[in-house]
Amino acid sequence: MARKKIVFVIVEGPTDNDALGLVFEHFFKDKEVYVHIVHGDITTRTGINNANILKAVVEEIKGYASNMHLTSKDFQEIIHIVDMDGAFVDNTKVVEDITKEEVYYSETEIRTKDKLGIENRNMQKRENLNKMTVKNKVWNIPYSVYYMSCNLDHVLYNKLNSTDEEKEQDAFDFAKRFEEDLQGFLSFISTSDFSVQGTYVDTWKFIKEETHSLERHTNLGLCFSLK
Repeated sequence: MARKKIVFVIVEGPTDNDALGLVFEHFFKDKEVYVHIVHGDITTRTGINNANILKAVVEEIKGYASNMHLTSKDFQEIIHIVDMDGAFVDNTKVVEDITKEEVYYSETEIRTKDKLGIENRNMQKRENLNKMTVKNKVWNIPYSVYYMSCNLDHVLYNKLNSTDEEKEQDAFDFAKRFEEDLQGFLSFISTSDFSVQGTYVDTWKFIKEETHSLERHTNLGLCFSLK
């Protein structure tokens, strides 16, 4: 029997997998789905820039492929899900606030005690995303990037600044809600008021404008509607 092609889904953290892993498995039921957790934001890693971001993405894929004795031909596609974290807002929306031990997000601004640090992070993330979103193949495998704004918790649960414990519980509840209701999830992610409509290029143009990268928006619906 021929090996099933692999749909390789890249996410930032384990609760992302907890929330969405089953959905991808159900939707791509004739493929083998592997959710790869990078444990953080690959676009803002130290030393990662627009000259080497794609290489960094490929290394994540190749690491898995090597362990599983695979080649690029074994992969159907790469789906990369990223949080926006307000990366495209003007620096005036990054507000210095010495009372904030952690970066605090709202739909209109970012509050932080390290304003310059967040501005530099945003610039790095913007440059890397601009490089990633114009690339349709990596390692000769179809590649696309989908965003959660401001982050996955914001889109899926309408929450910002969740604790780790809240993320875990919300991911569990979300997965349970849709574990037997793929069509319900597809409707939720594709037709809600936060679901950005248009082409892949259009949706990325939208999220880069004004304060959209802080607001509740996603283009993940395209991942399913384009299949």
